[in-house]
Amino acid sequence: MSSIKTQIHNVIEHKKVRCFRNFRESEIVESVASEVRVALIYNGISHTVMMASPADLEYFAIGFTLSERIVEKPADIKSIELEPNDKGVLIYIEITNRCFMALKDQRRNMAGRTGCGLCGVAQLEHAVKPTIRVNNNKRFNINLLQNVLSQLPKVQTMFNITGATHAAMSLSESGEITSSYEDIGRHIALDKLIGSYSKNGQITPAAILLTSRASFEMVQKSASANIEIIFAISAATSLAIELADKSNITLVGFCRNNRATIYTHSHRITSENLNKLTAIELEKKMAY
Repeated sequence: MSSIKTQIHNVIEHKKVRCFRNFRESEIVESVASEVRVALIYNGISHTVMMASPADLEYFAIGFTLSERIVEKPADIKSIELEPNDKGVLIYIEITNRCFMALKDQRRNMAGRTGCGLCGVAQLEHAVKPTIRVNNNKRFNINLLQNVLSQLPKVQTMFNITGATHAAMSLSESGEITSSYEDIGRHIALDKLIGSYSKNGQITPAAILLTSRASFEMVQKSASANIEIIFAISAATSLAIELADKSNITLVGFCRNNRATIYTHSHRITSENLNKLTAIELEKKMAY
């Protein structure tokens, strides 16, 4: 895969605003998260436009292409080129002819937005892809989760400054955050994470942590990337739980304040005392 020509890193802007605090008005300079239009163009044909943070866009392109099953493996991506302009960023992606012909057969008009990875899908049936069952090799000790959560302030640089971004992180079996990617869109943050370890030839992480809710498209993308364990700081939706169960994914929500709720395939979550507890029992045991 050839290297890109341009990298974009201007992820924070500064705006002069009026501010009211403690019943007093002042004028301050506020740091805000940058948001740009990103167009993905496959073999010269425009496919979708997303709103994203203008950083790690090569990883986003790789991750999106894999998680949306436009290609089967990173080697199917021949090149990626970024072209910024005054309206946003164009990403030109060359994929193999076989993958491009398959894409043309199922091509649809998608218009992505910050909060939803499925916005603009023309046909409802296109939103749900065939179920992929992930492997069953990973395990994670729930007692390490609180240590992972304590590391969040160190890796959420954009959020610490702007309060406007989500993060997707890869976790090691020892409870360390091995990589972290932020974006205004939670699904784009996950695509960046998937793209990073896919491009660099790294093995699938022991687990991932999402600073958002676990929704349907987040589970679907994870299944495409053979991710076995998903931790989410917020709740899981009903469709996410159903898909995780069918996909053999361990889905854990409400991961905060010494709490965790295991929705599916709890056998991957280990602990000397907790490995046989149900989701409700585990939540009661871990709650303050």
